[in-house]
Amino acid sequence: MAKNFKIIAGVEIGTSKITVLVGELTSRNLTIIGKSECQSAGVMKGVIIDAKAASNAVHTALEGAEKSAHIPIDEVILAQTGMHLQGFKTDAIVNVSSASNTVSSTDIQTACQIALSKQLPENRTIVHEIRRPFRLDGQIIANPLNIRGNRLEANYWIVHGDTNTVTNSIYIIQGYNLPILDLGLASLASGSMITTPEDRHHGVLAIDIGAGTTDYVLYRNGAPHVTGVVPVGGNHVTNDLMLGLRTTPGQAETIKIRHGRATLHCRDKTTKVWLNGDHGIGDRPIPLQSIEQIIAARISEIFEIVRKKLDIDYTPENTPAGIVLTGGTSKLEGIVDAASKAFESTARLGEFPPHILEQLRAPGYATALGLLFTGASAARGQLPPKKGGIWGIFNR
Repeated sequence: MAKNFKIIAGVEIGTSKITVLVGELTSRNLTIIGKSECQSAGVMKGVIIDAKAASNAVHTALEGAEKSAHIPIDEVILAQTGMHLQGFKTDAIVNVSSASNTVSSTDIQTACQIALSKQLPENRTIVHEIRRPFRLDGQIIANPLNIRGNRLEANYWIVHGDTNTVTNSIYIIQGYNLPILDLGLASLASGSMITTPEDRHHGVLAIDIGAGTTDYVLYRNGAPHVTGVVPVGGNHVTNDLMLGLRTTPGQAETIKIRHGRATLHCRDKTTKVWLNGDHGIGDRPIPLQSIEQIIAARISEIFEIVRKKLDIDYTPENTPAGIVLTGGTSKLEGIVDAASKAFESTARLGEFPPHILEQLRAPGYATALGLLFTGASAARGQLPPKKGGIWGIFNR
């Protein structure tokens, strides 16, 4: 007898770690039943550069997730990130065809088909087609069907990636004998978890600062407007500390965690912290101001790059809900102030919906949770319950 549920997994292949969350999907609910994390390998800036090393790491994470869930995974929703991803906007305007000027389903379909008819360059594949709100005679309309007007406009933000790079990540999952249910942009996945519908309606910029990349999505009028990826993340902060303070990578990472701050707070050049803290051989004092200066410079650069890539699409005025941060690097002290200064707007750390259990309420789970959210919606063709439902249980 066919089972009445499906086991799906959200998989994020990051530069520093692999994250897998497993959900049991029924016609009514999605219950998180397992999770797994392990150190990544063979991945640089979100792109697989060593297939064997990456496969071993991903398969270890998948095996751990299945053990945690006590059941095999049926299908995977796989996150996509990396500099190979690019986006462009495309639109089409059609005249409403009926004599009564009432928009028909044929008008909507025609406008969408024309907008999506642009050909991609060779060796590029579509990763996501994001439909922006329709416009009817210049006015934003959520659903133009049966609304009277003259000119209907369909708008899309198309994200495409290098075919070989996308295929490489799919092959790794298939190498574990698992089919892909869907691909999901990492920025959309995490953005959907840390912003509210009200934020997205008013306009908000969600930034996910990972180890190797920074993914962002700008929402406007309730929908994603622009997405992007910057090939800089927390690992670059660690590398800057290693070079600037002449430390090992491990010592630099420890300093970042213990004393890191995204803004310059220490004004006393004589204030120092110990490199290792054990006062043993090789331990030495380091000016705290130097640590903060190095980190603040890199974090400022990341935000400046994001703002430059957004160009005229971002202004503080059209983003009244401000900046929302997530990702491992968002744990740095002072990063909210740094974002607020760079974007000349309010900023805050991303918070999960209240029905997400405590053990999953960490920046590192935002993308995998978002993947499951969108995957469940796509599989059932409906939105999950708002409260006490699909994210409310983590058991087995």
